[in-house]
Amino acid sequence: MTIEERANKAVELKMSGMYNCAQSVTVALADETELTEEQLKQLTAGFCAGMGNLEATCGALIGAGMIAGLKTKGKGTLGVTRQIQEEFASRCGAIRCKDLKAVTDGKPLCPCEECVRNAVQIYGEVLG
Repeated sequence: MTIEERANKAVELKMSGMYNCAQSVTVALADETELTEEQLKQLTAGFCAGMGNLEATCGALIGAGMIAGLKTKGKGTLGVTRQIQEEFASRCGAIRCKDLKAVTDGKPLCPCEECVRNAVQIYGEVLG
């Protein structure tokens, strides 16, 4: 599966209403890990609405960071997640859910669907 196909899958999962942003990203990237989709969905269940409903770090970004940690086996993960965060902020305009959902000109800065798409794509660009 290409990174673009994974990004599309993440969007579909999010739009289904059955997955939060973190779940959508991790499940779309499940084949990058040794965990099942169900295990990843359970693991990331609390990371919605900005780090457990606190309007803090975007769940899509948290999901990408979690998969990066699994992929790198914890070696160099901090640098990788920093790269993901910086590119995410560049594309989306922020990394906090509250800021991403702030409505200006009648629309949010970056809708959830675009957050999950960007998180998956950036993960793929940074980790290949």
